[in-house]
Amino acid sequence: MSLRPVKRVIESKPTLEGAGVKLRRAFGFGQTKEFDPFLLLDDFRNENPEDYLAGFPWHPHRGIETITYVLAGTVEHGDSLGNKGKMGAGDVQWMTAGSGILHQEMPKGDNVGRMHGFQLWANLPSDLKMTDPRYQDIPAREIPEVTDDDGTKVRVIVGSFWGKTGPVEGVAADPNYIDVFVPAGKRKALKVETSRHAFAYIFQGSGKFRDASGPQSVLTERVGSDEDYPVRTVGDHSLVLFDRGDEVVVQAGDEGIRFLLVSGKPIEEPVAWYGPIVMNTQEELQQAFSELRQGKFIKK
Repeated sequence: MSLRPVKRVIESKPTLEGAGVKLRRAFGFGQTKEFDPFLLLDDFRNENPEDYLAGFPWHPHRGIETITYVLAGTVEHGDSLGNKGKMGAGDVQWMTAGSGILHQEMPKGDNVGRMHGFQLWANLPSDLKMTDPRYQDIPAREIPEVTDDDGTKVRVIVGSFWGKTGPVEGVAADPNYIDVFVPAGKRKALKVETSRHAFAYIFQGSGKFRDASGPQSVLTERVGSDEDYPVRTVGDHSLVLFDRGDEVVVQAGDEGIRFLLVSGKPIEEPVAWYGPIVMNTQEELQQAFSELRQGKFIKK
């Protein structure tokens, strides 16, 4: 077993998106190599309807997959293929934009005005950039949950973890995407395949992630005191980017800690990116926007 080093900690930044939605961006629209195959993570969390009701009106996507996970409130969506629906608390939508789609996402708060969710963008490899668009709409009841003996709870959205397999399937990046809660004062080791890039995004409570730059020769050493290992204390709105290794160790703080743990196999291809369209070359990117202007963007 090898402990994943903490490469760096990033604080998500306030950002305006859509028609004026206030959210926080953990990463995106910058260097993609460290996060490959992922491109962007947004945390849209607000208790003031004026800050989110304008939503994300009609806009295009090509060459990526978008993963929306709702924790509070609802998101109504529609697209150029005639699909319509609504996501509520605990629901997930995995949209493969592929060759191109126009869609809109309009958030609404719960009965006290709260809205909370995440959107993650995953890249598509070159041979799937122009694949047919599709949706996987997953209601909360279909997402497996497992609770360990110490009270640690995990929702498995995509991939396999602790004997459970998430309902989203056939995704190019073959990711693992889990929602983890570790109770106050508990320490937990979570396995992640060495070949994957991985990050944790904290959205509740706080805790410490062990760093592998201290002694790590045997597993038993990792249950020692914090003085035995370098640690990174992180809280709400923090993203922890990990280096290579096959497990992550977290020590929950006084209120416990809840975070998304996401990993995926790097695609390792060139990225040409502007706004909601991600291709491999500037020529492909220019063609996409030319087709958009000419009304030839939608292929199916």
